[in-house]
Amino acid sequence: MKRMLSLALALAPLSAWASPDPADWPTVLEEAQGQTVHWHAWGGSTATNDFIAWVGERLADDYDITLTHVKLENTADAVTRVLTEKSAGQDEDGAVDLIWINGANFASMKDADLLFGPFAEALPNWQYANTENSTLTHDFTVPTEGYESPWAMAQVVFMHDTKDLPERLGSMDALLDWARKHPGRFTYPQPPDFLGTTFLKQALVDLSDNPKALSEPVNEDNYVEVTAPLWAFIEELTPLLWREGRAYPPTGPRQLQLMNDDEIDLAISFSPGEASTAIANYQLPESVRTFVLDKGTIGNASFVAIPYNSGSKAASMVVANFLMSPEAQLRAQDPEVLGYGTVLDMNALPVQDRAAFRTLDLGIATLSPEELGAVQPEPHPSWMTRISEDWVARYGVGN
Repeated sequence: MKRMLSLALALAPLSAWASPDPADWPTVLEEAQGQTVHWHAWGGSTATNDFIAWVGERLADDYDITLTHVKLENTADAVTRVLTEKSAGQDEDGAVDLIWINGANFASMKDADLLFGPFAEALPNWQYANTENSTLTHDFTVPTEGYESPWAMAQVVFMHDTKDLPERLGSMDALLDWARKHPGRFTYPQPPDFLGTTFLKQALVDLSDNPKALSEPVNEDNYVEVTAPLWAFIEELTPLLWREGRAYPPTGPRQLQLMNDDEIDLAISFSPGEASTAIANYQLPESVRTFVLDKGTIGNASFVAIPYNSGSKAASMVVANFLMSPEAQLRAQDPEVLGYGTVLDMNALPVQDRAAFRTLDLGIATLSPEELGAVQPEPHPSWMTRISEDWVARYGVGN
C-alpha cells in the first residue's frame, strides 16, 4: 500500500502541488523557521490543551516555530472564518493556519476548495502511518486525498462505574433495558455537541436494519424509514435520563464530572484511553472501566488540515508531520497524558520506537486492541448533520 502511494506521489504532475512543495522537505523546513501557526483546535479539555502546549514547546525548540492554540468550542467556527475570508477575497495570510478537523467540516471545506494540498502523503512521517487502515485515507467515507493529515485514532467506548453497573451492556437495546431499571443514571452531552451527536450515530448504527444506507448521503426518500429505530429508542430513553432528559451536560468533560460526583453510572467516550487518563488525573473513581458493544463501535481518525490561504503553510506542514512522529504519538497514547490511539503502523517503526509503544502501560481501564473488537465505519457526514438538527428540533436545547 505504501509503495503504491509513493508511486502515485512520484507520478503526480508538478501542478498538483501547491506552494510550498511538501515533497521538497528541506525547503519546507527552511521556510518554516520563524513562522507562527495559529492552530484552531477544540479547547474543551485540559489534557488536550496541555498536549498542544507541549507540541508548541517542542516545535519552538527544534524548528523555531511559534504554535498558537486558538481554542474552539465548535470547529465550524474556523470553517466559517475561512469561508468568510474567501468571500472577501482574502486569499493570503488568513487567520487560520491549521485546523483540527474531520467529518462534515472536512467535507464542506474540501467541496468549497478551501484546503491547501495535497500534502499529507508527502510528509516524512507518513512512512510510519498505518495506511492499511482505510480510516486514515477516508474521513466519514470521504476520501482525504492528502488534504488532511491524521494524528489520533478514536473509537467509541462506554465508561461504567463497576460499583453500580458491574457488567458491560452489549447493545443499545440492553442499555435501554438497564435504563428502565436504573432511571436517571445515564446521560449524554447535548447535541449538537460532537460527542452527543456521536451517541446518536452509535445508536443509529447499532439499531439500524439498513447499514448500507448510512454509508451514502442522506436520502430524503428513505430518511424516515432508516432513522425510525433511532427515534423510537430516543423517545423511550429520554425520560429515563439524568434529570429526566430536561437538561444535558454541555460537553464530554462535564459528563465525566457527573460520573465522578456519582450522579450517573454510564457515559460515552470517543477515546478508549479516556477513562484511564481521567482516573490518573483524579477525574474519575478507580472503579470505572470501559466496554464496547457486541456488534462493535464507531471508529475514526482525528486530522489536521491547512486552509488554502494560510500564510504559514510550511510551518503548518511541520506541525502535521511532528504530530505523526513516534515521539508525539507515544506521548498522546500515554493514558497519563491523553490516552489517544495511535495512527502508526507498529511494524513500520524502528525497533526502539516499536519497543516503546509495546511497553507502554495503557492504563487500568483501557481495553486491549483485541477487546476493542470490530470497528464500525462512520456514517456519511450528512447523517451527523441531519440527525443532530433533528434531535434539536425534537428535544430542544434542554433547560
